[in-house]
Amino acid sequence: MDIAVDEAEAINAAFTLPLSDGTFDGRLGATLHRLSLARPSLILCFAPKAAGTFLRTAAIEAVNGQLVRIVHAQGGRDAQPYLPTFIAYYLGKLTERVLVGHAHMQALPANRNFIEALNLRPVIMLRALPDMLASYWDMLESDPAARAEGLNCAIPDGFVAMSRDDKADFLTDMVAPWYASYFASWLRFADDEPGRVCVLTYRDFVASPAATLHLALSHARLGQPQVVCQAALDKVWKERLTLRFNHGVEGRGRRYFSPSRISRMARLLSHYDIPRAAWDVLMG
Repeated sequence: MDIAVDEAEAINAAFTLPLSDGTFDGRLGATLHRLSLARPSLILCFAPKAAGTFLRTAAIEAVNGQLVRIVHAQGGRDAQPYLPTFIAYYLGKLTERVLVGHAHMQALPANRNFIEALNLRPVIMLRALPDMLASYWDMLESDPAARAEGLNCAIPDGFVAMSRDDKADFLTDMVAPWYASYFASWLRFADDEPGRVCVLTYRDFVASPAATLHLALSHARLGQPQVVCQAALDKVWKERLTLRFNHGVEGRGRRYFSPSRISRMARLLSHYDIPRAAWDVLMG
């Protein structure tokens, strides 16, 4: 089967608007589908503080990949993949190495349509919500860039000087709702399209990091032997302090958030149909 796409046709696709819901239909959809068959990629759609930076760095080492910013810009309310970047990659104009993307994006309809059009195989990580928020709290205190970018909202200018109670309230009231929607959207996507989304758990990652990396790469059709994954992890582990790898300790969120705040986090998740197994992971 001929999968070649004329370069002019591909460039035209980059500047053609999809339908209002992000659907690529007709000739545009067919062009993007053919382009997507040219080269595999690894797309990590982790929420912040779920070991995404560490794991992506190990993946890059394992597959001789290159980190590519796959969204329009950092610091937007919700990340959306940027089509020209993918087209340039498929045409061989961006890098000769494997594209590794890492984006804090939800599986909202437009993003789902993009993923389906380009036949992407994203990977996510489930981790206890209080633990992720505790790690995000630490990052906001220590990293001005993280405060400038935010996630789904503006971070108060005086965050560092706020009381611990006020910080806990801010993370619970303003940031936790994004996390709840994030996990709900991805779990729904994984249920709707079995095999499309690889769902990892932080607990498995801590227990067997090489097996977890192997699973993610195999899902993306970039499978490497576990011995290669282990060697990549061993190399990257030495650099973990520069990769926003915090403590990696399960249960630490309960030292940051009171039982009433953790109950509010559970209430946020309860608005969605979260499978029981996933709920148990997310609530620790």
